[in-house]
Amino acid sequence: MAITTYAELKTSVADFLNRDDLTATIATFITLAESNINRDVRHWRMETRSTLTISTQYTTLPTDWLEAGRITLQANGTSELNLTSSASLGTQRASNDDSSGIPTSYAINGSSLEVQPTPDGTYTADILYTARTAALSDSNTTNWLLTYAPDVYLYGTLIHSAPYLKDDARATVWAALYNAAVNNLNKDSAKAVSGGSGMSIKINSY
Repeated sequence: MAITTYAELKTSVADFLNRDDLTATIATFITLAESNINRDVRHWRMETRSTLTISTQYTTLPTDWLEAGRITLQANGTSELNLTSSASLGTQRASNDDSSGIPTSYAINGSSLEVQPTPDGTYTADILYTARTAALSDSNTTNWLLTYAPDVYLYGTLIHSAPYLKDDARATVWAALYNAAVNNLNKDSAKAVSGGSGMSIKINSY
């Protein structure tokens, strides 16, 4: 059976489990799988471009923000901001008597972008970042990952049924298949962006 939609994924998981008592829990298994996937998968299809208007010390990040890439500020031309820690920005701010100016550094502070110096005006920033893969639901029935690598979704979902299966040997098999699928996906992405240089990608084990 092809797995191209949220409904088809749930049906396939149910077929693999063959447990009517777990049918209502499959949606939760998928949600848990998506959390793992966003930690394990790094693919060029997750790279997203956007713009931010920066006029204060803190600016709200896009809701799908997962990981920093590159932030370029448009001010007297363009300049790339340096990524550092929030603590380091605090040290810089104290040493400069909290003076304002054109931002040169940034840190990720929760769901906000923190810059230093505090902007002395309003600036536009071009941002390249890794975006969280859109979660599947009854209203969002597919995404790039389900289309391109349904095995990642299938086995990633099945491994979360393990606590309900006790000593079922299938759980170990599904975990191995998930790890293999993720590793292959990451390798394919690395080849696509580096011309096959053989970049090694490490993923979590389950």
